[in-house]
Amino acid sequence: MALFMIERNFAEELNASASDAAAVIKVNDQVGVKWLYSFLSADKRKTYCLYEANSGDAIREAARLAGLPADIVIELGGELRPELLLGR
Repeated sequence: MALFMIERNFAEELNASASDAAAVIKVNDQVGVKWLYSFLSADKRKTYCLYEANSGDAIREAARLAGLPADIVIELGGELRPELLLGR
């Protein structure tokens, strides 16, 4: 599976609950995508989510079924970390 970064923009501050997360995971399982983790912006109106999926279309379909935005979906090609670049 490939890695994807998804930017989601919300009209209001996001206050997600455990039941919200469970609902997203259920839809993701049906579509065959895996939510790895997310970052929340300081104003709590954007998330940046890392997913594993076979395609960007699968991510968009999972978002549609879950009633979530998927404003930007980017397939990632690799990882850069300072310690890897500096050989540490």
